[in-house]
Amino acid sequence: MLTVNLDRLEIKDGDVVLDLGCGEGRHMHGVFYAANTYVIGIDLNLEDVQRTEQSFTELTYYQEKPDSRFALAVSDALKLPFADNTFDKIICSEVLEHIVQYETALTEIDRILKPGGTLAVSVPRAWPEWICWKLSSDYPKTPGGHVRIFDAKALRTDIESLGLTFDRRHWAHGLHSPYWWLKCLFWKSQETSPLVQLYHRFLVWDLMKRPWLTQLLDKIATPIMGKSIVLYFSKKASA
Repeated sequence: MLTVNLDRLEIKDGDVVLDLGCGEGRHMHGVFYAANTYVIGIDLNLEDVQRTEQSFTELTYYQEKPDSRFALAVSDALKLPFADNTFDKIICSEVLEHIVQYETALTEIDRILKPGGTLAVSVPRAWPEWICWKLSSDYPKTPGGHVRIFDAKALRTDIESLGLTFDRRHWAHGLHSPYWWLKCLFWKSQETSPLVQLYHRFLVWDLMKRPWLTQLLDKIATPIMGKSIVLYFSKKASA
C-alpha cells in the first residue's frame, strides 16, 4: 500500500532514490521494482530497518533484478549522512509530522536533492487528523507520534521557500480515516475492540484482494476524507 504515486515521480533506470523515514520499506519495494535503481532507505528505528532488509532478501524479485540495488541505514533526518546533490528522487512519506524541527529536515532534503530532481512529501491531512486529536488526548502524546497537525498550504510554502517548485498534489487512503478514528475513539481498548479489529480485517482484505467495489469506494472517499495529502515538487536544473 503506497501513499506516494511512483508514476508521478517518473522514476527511471539509473536513478538514485532516497526513502527518508522508510519504515518497513513499502515505498522502497515499489521503487526497486519500478526501474533499475539504487534505492536507499533510512529510518531512526533499527528494528524497522532490519525488517526491511530481511524482506528484500526474502522476496523473489530481489534476485530477479540484478541491475537494481538497495541500501539501508539508521539515521536522523535532521543531519543526513549524504553529500550535496546526491539523489535524483526523494520520498518523505508520513515523516515530517513526527519531527519537531521539521524545517531543518526540509533544508537537509533540499541540500541532498540534485538540481532537476523530484521530491514527494506526504503528511496526514489536517481535518481527519484533527478528529483523531479530538477523539483521544493520548493520540498525540504517544512516544514517537505526531507532534503537529500540518496545514498543507503552509507546508507547501515552506518547501517552495527553499527554491523548489510545486508541481501537483493528491490525497490518499480514503478508507483509512475511519480506522484511525475508531482507534482513537477506543484508544485504551483498541487491541481488543471488536470494531477496531473488524475494520482492520476489512483493510487487510481490501489490500490483498483489491475488489472492484472497495476500489470504487476508495476512489470516491479519497478526495473527501483521504487520510494523507501528497505534494510533489521539482528542483530547478542547473543552468
